[in-house]
Amino acid sequence: MHDEPLRTSRRSGLPGLRKLPGDLAASPFRGDRDRVSGSAFFARLGGVTQVVSPSGSGLLLHNRLTHSLKVAQVSRAIAERLLGDPADVARVDRLGGLDLDVVEAAGLGHDLGHPPFGHLGEAVLDRLARDHFALPDGFEGNAQTFRVITRLDVRGNEDDGLDLTAAVRAALLKYPWTRLSRPDPHPRHLPAPPRGAGEPPEAPGTGSAKFSCYVTELGDLTGARAAFDGRLEPWQQTVEASVMDTADDIAYAIHDLEDFHRVGILQHTTVSHELTEWLGRALEFAGRSEAELIGGRPGQSLELLRRRLRDKDSWIADDDAFTGAVKKVVTNLVGKLLEMPFDRSRQAEQAVAAFSGEWTRRLVEGVRVEPSPTTRSGHVALSTEQWHEVQVLKFVHRRFVLQRPDLALHQRGQDRLLTQLVEALDHWLIDRSESSRLPHRLRDLFDHATEEFAEVRRTDPELLVMPGETLPTGRAGAEHLERMARGRAVIDFVASLTDDQAEALLAALSGRTTQLWNDTFVL
Repeated sequence: MHDEPLRTSRRSGLPGLRKLPGDLAASPFRGDRDRVSGSAFFARLGGVTQVVSPSGSGLLLHNRLTHSLKVAQVSRAIAERLLGDPADVARVDRLGGLDLDVVEAAGLGHDLGHPPFGHLGEAVLDRLARDHFALPDGFEGNAQTFRVITRLDVRGNEDDGLDLTAAVRAALLKYPWTRLSRPDPHPRHLPAPPRGAGEPPEAPGTGSAKFSCYVTELGDLTGARAAFDGRLEPWQQTVEASVMDTADDIAYAIHDLEDFHRVGILQHTTVSHELTEWLGRALEFAGRSEAELIGGRPGQSLELLRRRLRDKDSWIADDDAFTGAVKKVVTNLVGKLLEMPFDRSRQAEQAVAAFSGEWTRRLVEGVRVEPSPTTRSGHVALSTEQWHEVQVLKFVHRRFVLQRPDLALHQRGQDRLLTQLVEALDHWLIDRSESSRLPHRLRDLFDHATEEFAEVRRTDPELLVMPGETLPTGRAGAEHLERMARGRAVIDFVASLTDDQAEALLAALSGRTTQLWNDTFVL
């Protein structure tokens, strides 16, 4: 159950049922779930990369849509399990509540803001936003999701966004802070920052690596979190956000391994060699320096993972649990799933389904409620055994898929594509002679961003610059804000495309196609 303030819509402030024309559900939380699943931003996820673009590989792989459906499914399963235990119900009620429809809506909507080409696209847009457009916020997929539900999407009413309840908006705040400033003190300055709050090592001084809100949506974050004041730390996830975050980890750890087993990327021999070599030589590896372990020999990368977990997550990292997790993965992944190459036979399909089902059940059963968690964890988390198992499963994916040179080659091309597309759209937006022929959506986004930045400048101008800097005044200040508005508009526009739409749009803008009308994109 939830308190009445969490049942209110974004702007009405009225408790109880909140229905707009077109809502089919009587429950406001179920109505939110329907709004998310009916959104055009949700539908586009079917054309957005999870790890490898299906259009570029010719393979049947998970995309952001199928991933989101699985996260919603696992989120609901976790919530049902917790709500079946009276002790857990009492705990979550004290923390703000747990509702099945809220966690399902959060699972469906958690990736609405992710751009073309997966995490590679996210990194490229962040770099361009900061370096090319001087946006201190840069770009972050989770913050873009919150921007989509509060500002960019529409729901047939005069206001912006989907007008979701406070509970669902708060459940979508996986990292409930801005990049640089809010809350104050900022969580990246804590002795042990929450997961994602620390600065990225490749970009020091830029603020948190992960965050769920740009400064333009700061009021929406504050409003969504208001009912949790006094129950949760300002940087702590709500129970429902924590359920969604845990479900995201579970789905990610399992279905990406399924994908790359199906297409023959995960090889039995190489995975087995890495894990069994570590098991056989763990004591020897433990006595070596880190420099001696950087060489790629079987077992060394896994030993480096063990050390990173010990250093970053000493609150839960345990050598015995880590060893047990490696043995479990050897038995269930190497010994069962990877032992037989995937040949599309009935037996091969059954092996994949059994692997997915058994691991999902095991991990869901390992979820617990923690009334007073460490800063590195949420109120809903995996038990020690299952937490280590997820870390090892994710390691296999990272080591044998994400670090492949052929994937890096593919992604370098996508980096160039997105960079050229952003620059081409910016040049078009700057061209005053073309102002009447700009894409309507791009023009609307620019006008919207201009108004947003003007409002932030009026109320809290320090939010528009890096710490220690001052916003320019006069003509220089106006040009600076115009540059930021162009950047946010172009980034919003590109982030809302599918992989194929991004490719087709760049081909048209660069003159590489003579086709005037194309159903891949509509301006």
